[in-house]
Order: sequence, then C-alpha cells, then structure tokens
Amino acid sequence: MANIKVETDIEYNNKFGLKMDVYQDPSQISDQRRAIIDIHGGGWWLGYKEEETEWATEFAEAGYIVFVPNYRLAPDYVYPAAIEDLVNLYGWIKDSDYRFDRNKIGAVGMSSGGNLAIELSLRTGIPIASWSGIVDLDSWIENHPKVKASNATAPIPGTPVGEINQVGSNDEYYKWFVLNYVNGDMNLLKEASLLNRIDSKAGPMFIANSLDELVPMDGVLKLQQRLTDLAIESVFQTVSGHGHGEIYMAHTQQATLAFFDDHFA
Repeated sequence: MANIKVETDIEYNNKFGLKMDVYQDPSQISDQRRAIIDIHGGGWWLGYKEEETEWATEFAEAGYIVFVPNYRLAPDYVYPAAIEDLVNLYGWIKDSDYRFDRNKIGAVGMSSGGNLAIELSLRTGIPIASWSGIVDLDSWIENHPKVKASNATAPIPGTPVGEINQVGSNDEYYKWFVLNYVNGDMNLLKEASLLNRIDSKAGPMFIANSLDELVPMDGVLKLQQRLTDLAIESVFQTVSGHGHGEIYMAHTQQATLAFFDDHFA
C-alpha cells in the first residue's frame, strides 16, 4: 500500500473561495507522471470533495497526482457555473508548480460529476471517464411530462456517499435535480444538455452505466452513437444490475485505468 499524501483546502479560485485537495504518492513525483481531475457528484446541488477520498486514492496509488475540487452548486449557481469552475481549475493546475506531464491530464466523475467530466472534455479535448454520467437532460424532460419532479427521496446534505441509497431508478428525483440545475429554465436546459453539444473537438471517453439505474440507459446509448458518428474514440461498459457510480467500483476501476494507460502511453 502506497503512502499517499493529501494536501487539503488549497484555494484555486479566490473570487468564489473554491478549494481543492491534492492526492499523490511522494515516491512517484516526477515530470513524467499523469494527472487526474476527480469531480464529485451530487446532482449539481450537493456533494463535496471529501466524498472522493476512495477514488482519488485509487488513482494516487496508481501513480497519478489527483486534483479533487469543490465547485459552485445549484440552484444558487446554475449552468454553466460548475463547468466554468472546472475549466478554471484546469488552467490553474497547468500553471501550478506541481510536477507532472501537462500533456497527460484526464478527468473522472460519477453521476453529475460524470456529466462535468464530459463537459471538460468538450472544452479541452482531454480523455475522461464518466461513470453513471448524467447526459440526457432536455429530451428526457420533454419525454416525461407526467413525471412529477420531487426531492422527497433526495439525500440529506452531508450524508456520506457510502450511506446514500443509490440503487435503482428514481424518475421523480431525476427530474427534480435536472430542472434544479437550470432553476427550471427550459431554454437554459437545452444549452446544458451534452447531447446537443458533442462535437469533433471532444476527447476520448470511457463511459460506464448500469443496465437499470438512476441514469437512463437510452441517453447513454445516444451519447455513444453521437461519439461514433463523429469518430471520437470511446469505450462503453455496461454493468449488470441497478448500481449507480461508486457501487460498481470493483467492476470498473481496472478498465478505467487501462483506458487512461492507452491514452497516456
């Protein structure tokens, strides 16, 4: 087991007081090592960087330097605030004094964090991994007019991610947090929808999703088709059952590491 050092609460955006944690193995510091931006989930309205300890440690033990940020949350800050923060972070780490290869930066995220990882790839062209990433926004809302948006089953803010029941579909909550991301503005929701903005500048993507879970599979299939149509390399892994994100860590992490090995060779 590697001796992972964690630097906490490093401010990368003084305008909004945004902070990040940095994970690394001191014995593997070099100018050739790789970097990962690990983006927390939480439906764009809750969550915090400390939830990513397990995943960040996995990458740090594999030799990566890992940057784990907080970012602005809805509804106080709607789309595109969160992705603007992450683009800012991307520039910050490239300009930082940390030792790593600036041509080998990737991003990972689960759920809304997966959505934001894809967003970052659209803007920077870096390779990313999205587990249970939320990709179907406006079309899903339009196709489910009878679903009543509700946060009645939403996690209580501050609940450790491992204690949140994230198994199975929950259309009412899904509709609630998607609309919350844009404060109910349907025009803004069309702008926020990834499926409307995938283009040939996007980087390679590793996409994982359970076959029947919170994130609708049909949206993920649309994403893969769009990537294929644009000749953007992707790896697509379906996971049996109803698990969401971290629940299938043991099943998917090695394939994710292999994906980055391929693109950072």
